[in-house]
This record gives sequence, structure tokens and C-alpha cells, in this order.
Amino acid sequence: MRNPPSTRSPGRPASATREQVLNLTRRAFLAGERVDVQAIAAELGLSRASIYRWFGSRDGLLGAMLVQEYEGLIARADARCRSHGAQRVLEVFDRVARWESDNEPFRRYFENEPLSGLRIITAGDGPVQTRAIAAVEDLIARVEAEDGYQPPLERPLLAYSLVRLAEAFLYNDRAAGIRGDVDRLRQVVAVLVGANPDAHQPPANPHADRPRQTGRPRNGRQSAPTAEPPPPNS
Repeated sequence: MRNPPSTRSPGRPASATREQVLNLTRRAFLAGERVDVQAIAAELGLSRASIYRWFGSRDGLLGAMLVQEYEGLIARADARCRSHGAQRVLEVFDRVARWESDNEPFRRYFENEPLSGLRIITAGDGPVQTRAIAAVEDLIARVEAEDGYQPPLERPLLAYSLVRLAEAFLYNDRAAGIRGDVDRLRQVVAVLVGANPDAHQPPANPHADRPRQTGRPRNGRQSAPTAEPPPPNS
């Protein structure tokens, strides 16, 4: 008996994955386009209901993509960091904040969707803040385990404070005159983590920074050489 003909449109994948949805979301975001759930669903041969089942809403989809970017930035910044202990926490956090501040897609996004952008990134019950805090807490835990760092605050409280500070300085607090002031953010973070803010100052242009190519292990960690530091849109 012959199999019944397929009703799937030619060229469409037999199935699509959550990661493919995130990739298309990232592509639209980095191109400065509005993330259109219907267009993403159509390109992948999915229904919008399938995407909403995975992410809950358009905000949830954007939040999942932004968190993935943030986690990747922390990992890449830590891989190229040569400091230890409190200084390592400061340098990683500072480098990520500067990459975010310098990122054109982020600026366009907040210009086009300022209210929803703030809600997605800074709301306590939103899709980003809790996972961003978890990513910073994981960084602190690694530094504790590998460098013997003793944070001056409980790890969850320190991670929460760092993320909330970054939200205020990068996105939220224009009235206080600190929005976008990554140099002052560095000073405050240094006090919180117990580091020296003047020990190493990252270049204003993150693309001008170059990694050391030795791949020397630190405390048992092998740091693989990479290309120039990727900004958030890499």
C-alpha cells in the first residue's frame, strides 16, 4: 500500500526546535527588526501556539533570547579574564556591562520598545531578571571554588545587588543621571565585591581588546584562545 502524500509544504523542515525559534528571534533582534512571532512561526512551519507553548508569550521569547545572550557574555568574559578573586568578579561584570552599553541592537530595541523592554529585563517576575541573577551567582560560585574568593555578602544577595545595579545604570535610572555611566557602575561594583576599581580599566572600545593567546590554565581551568572579544551581537 502506498503511503498517503505528505501535506507538508516543500522546503519546510519536518519539525522545528526551540533553539531554531531562538536563533530566528536573535537574527531579527540583531538586525534591528521587530520580533514577529507569526513570521518566525511561518518560516519554521510552526503555529504561534507552539511557540507560545515553549515561551509563554512574545515577551517570554524575547526574554529567553536576551538571557541566552547574557549568559554567553559572562562565559566569554570569564574565559578571557586573567584576574583572580574579587578582581575577577569585577572585571567580568564590568566587561559585560560595557559590551551591553556599546551594543547597537540593544539601543535600538529600547528606543523602539522602551516600556516592554524595561518590563522584560527588569521586572522581578519577568523572563530575564531571575535567570540573570542565577548567572551572576554561578560566576561568583566559580570564583569562590577556583580562587578561594570570600564574598563580603551572601552569594544570592550579592548577585541580586549586582544585577539590580546594572539594570539601573544601563537601562532604568535616567533621573539620577547615571544611565549609561559604566565607569561609575564599575566603582560601585568594586565596593560591593571588595575589588580595586583602578587595578585594570577595560578599553572604551571592546573591539580594541585582544586576548592573550597562550591558553594558560588558571587553577586547573584551561582558557582556550579566542578571537577578539565578541560584543553582544556576536
